[in-house]
Amino acid sequence: MSTSPFTTSLFTIPTSSYSTHFSSKLSHFRSFKASASDQVPATLSQNHTPRRELLKGLIALQILPLVVLRETLPSHAREVDVGSFLPPSPSDPSFVLFKASTKDTPALRAGNVQPYQFILPPTWKQLRIANILSGNYCQPKCAEPWVEVKFEDEKQGKVQIVASPLIRLTNKPNATIEDIGSPERVIASLGPFVTGNTYDPEELLETSVEKLGDQTYYKYVLETPYALTGSHNLAKATAKGNTVVLFVASANDKQWQTSQKTLKAMLDSFQV
Repeated sequence: MSTSPFTTSLFTIPTSSYSTHFSSKLSHFRSFKASASDQVPATLSQNHTPRRELLKGLIALQILPLVVLRETLPSHAREVDVGSFLPPSPSDPSFVLFKASTKDTPALRAGNVQPYQFILPPTWKQLRIANILSGNYCQPKCAEPWVEVKFEDEKQGKVQIVASPLIRLTNKPNATIEDIGSPERVIASLGPFVTGNTYDPEELLETSVEKLGDQTYYKYVLETPYALTGSHNLAKATAKGNTVVLFVASANDKQWQTSQKTLKAMLDSFQV
């Protein structure tokens, strides 16, 4: 990520360049001058004076929002391999098992999403989710979908869990995925959250319905040449409580050649 010029060059501009910018702010304090000789010169001296300390405080207050803004921008820092902290999958020890809990996401802590789980290779890494994408600011009554978790391997692809308020798809409380409609109707609403931009029905190659206990899942295979997430996408959706939960596995052409079997195994393992 490129560094914002405001957070680097702003600190190196000579202090005198701020005198004009803050002159209106300093006017409140000029009634405290002891004499005309005490006025702040156009080019501030390097001596520490009360007025200089005051000006430095004002500058710091102006810079602070920029620093805070930069800290809240999406982080692309990779964590350690998930195999170092997740247990092996009981069904296949070559994978590890991720079981989401209230420690993992704001929506789980708010009780807005039911716990979910899936397997993934131990070499994958978990990505940080920007606060604005995580739904942290709107829980427990978010009006728009948010990203729960995201994992990636540069050679194999990436997966993410997207959650959507049920009200976006139906007015029926606690609706099942069947209540919302057919698999085609559901993906028509959620498709943009699979591709990262737009959804064209012609991109849908395959649909299927899966029952796990009393929970029904819609599964999709999509070929999405113009998608931001990747030219190949797999998705699996279900509804529980007040939320529709969507598992998305994405890969570009190169990744898909070697990892489609792995991505499909991850998709099949997803359950709420």
